[in-house]
Amino acid sequence: MAELPSSYASDVINSTGKTSMAAQFTLLPSSRLHIDSTIHRVWEVLSAGGTAICPNTVGYGIWGGSPEAVDKVFRTKQRGRHKRHALITDDIGQREIHDLEPRKQDMVDCVTVDHDLPMGVVAPIRPGHPLLDRIDPDTFKASTAHGTIGMLLNGGPLHTAIGRLSREALHPVFGSSANMTGTGTKFRLEDVQPEIRAIADIEVDWGLRRYHVYGRSSTIINFIDMSVIRIGSCYELIADVLKRQFDVDLPADPGRDRNPSGHLQEFSLPPFA
Repeated sequence: MAELPSSYASDVINSTGKTSMAAQFTLLPSSRLHIDSTIHRVWEVLSAGGTAICPNTVGYGIWGGSPEAVDKVFRTKQRGRHKRHALITDDIGQREIHDLEPRKQDMVDCVTVDHDLPMGVVAPIRPGHPLLDRIDPDTFKASTAHGTIGMLLNGGPLHTAIGRLSREALHPVFGSSANMTGTGTKFRLEDVQPEIRAIADIEVDWGLRRYHVYGRSSTIINFIDMSVIRIGSCYELIADVLKRQFDVDLPADPGRDRNPSGHLQEFSLPPFA
């Protein structure tokens, strides 16, 4: 495992009184982000079964590298059982795990690769993928519904790299927004509630996130029927791509004053057992 560059030395802050599987620390970049070293340090924690708060393009997320970590995140967030965990993976993992017809896979690739936009994708599971076989039954129930699984794509360099490492190591990692449920996405680490930060074995502070101007988390689309689960970051850009290039119409955004969270189907799923 690569060591942090010397320029990081004064920026790795050990928290006092931490007794979890790894001493908690916060990575605060000095002159540069040192992305590769940060990826290695975060993966070291997650692959050991720990918990990480990390920056995505759409806000700060909290990720768990074991069933125990994922359950701790769920309970600490006070998350409803109608919600599902998101699988952390990359574009290769998405193509391998989601069973989409070519036209719909082209939609995903066009939005996230060609136009470089973040998007949450919910789609049917392709049976037999070895990464999914490594998910314990309880976590699988809490992360799937009606034969589908969701994942954020193009969430930034750290998110994509951890997704790749997870896929290559066959070590599942799941995540959600780093917040108490119902309080909105946090776009700065210091805005994440203390209760959430207290359970993280590592935090990465990259400052204000790119799409903070939207005031919402990622846009999520169910690619079975092309219904919008949540209106979020870059929604108008995603809608434009799908209309112009695939003649798919998405509903108009009613605005944050009428729908602050952007959820259109928040309670549509049954609670998992």
